[in-house]
Amino acid sequence: MKLKKIIALLMAMAMCVALLAACSTQTATETAEDTQTAADTSAESDWEYIKDKGEMIVGITLFAPMNYKEGEELVGFETEFTKAVCEKLGVTPNFQEIDWGSKEIELNSKNIDCIWNGLTITDERKANMSITEPYMNNRQVMITKAENAERFAESVDGASVVAEVDSTGDALVNSDEFFANAEYTAVDSQAKALMDVEAGTSDVAVIDYVASIASIGEGTDYADLVVIEAREFPGDEYGVAFRSGSDVTEMVNEAMKELAADGTLGAIAEKYGLSDLMLIK
Repeated sequence: MKLKKIIALLMAMAMCVALLAACSTQTATETAEDTQTAADTSAESDWEYIKDKGEMIVGITLFAPMNYKEGEELVGFETEFTKAVCEKLGVTPNFQEIDWGSKEIELNSKNIDCIWNGLTITDERKANMSITEPYMNNRQVMITKAENAERFAESVDGASVVAEVDSTGDALVNSDEFFANAEYTAVDSQAKALMDVEAGTSDVAVIDYVASIASIGEGTDYADLVVIEAREFPGDEYGVAFRSGSDVTEMVNEAMKELAADGTLGAIAEKYGLSDLMLIK
C-alpha cells in the first residue's frame, strides 16, 4: 500500500510540474506576442497613415493673421503656409476647428493629424508631441483700452484679466507674479479675450503678439485697444505639432526649408506683415 501511495504521489507531482511548464510557456508566448504588438505599433508610420487618406487633417482655431475667415474663405499666414507644405508632400490639407484646450486629445485620438496654429514650443509639449523646428518668434502681450495702458503697465492688482485656456498666455498669467493679485478668467479663444476687453467686461487680455498685429488698432474692429508696450514678457517660438514619434515631423522640417529657400515662405510672411518674426529665411 505504501508503494502505491508513493507512486501516486510522484505521478501527481509530475503532472504539477508539467502544468507549470505549460503555463510558463504560454506566458512566455503571450509576452512575446505582446512585445511584438508593441513593436509593430511603435513602428507604424504616421506618414503612411496620412498618405493613405490623401489628406492631412489640420487642427486650428480662428485668429488673424494666422487662420481666419474672409467671407466663407479661410485665409491667413498659417493657412497658406500649410497648403504650401502639403503641396510639397502630395496631400491635401483639411482644416478643422478645435477646442484649443483639447488639442492634445484631438491629436492622439487621430481626430486631427497635426496642430498648426501658432503653437508655442514648450518642454512639456515636446515631451507629449513631436514638434518641428521653430519657424517664427512670438511673445505674450497685454491688451487693454488706450486710456488704461499707463495704469495697467504698473499693476493689474484687482483688475480682471483674461487669456485663452491652455495657451501660453494662460500659463503666463498663472505663473508670473505680476498677475498674482489679478482676477483671472480663462476663456475659450483669443478672440473672446479681445471681445471681453472691448465690451468692458474685462480690463486686460493676454494674447500672442502675433495675434495683436492684425487684430487691434486702426482699421480693425478693436481700434481703441492697444498693446501695453511698457510691460514686456519673455519671447517664445512657434512650431507644428504631430503625434509623438511621428515620421511626418522631419518631412515637414525639410519642406519648410525648401519653401524658405525658394522664396515662397518669405512671400507669405510679407503678405501678412510677419517678415520680421520669421526664423526660417
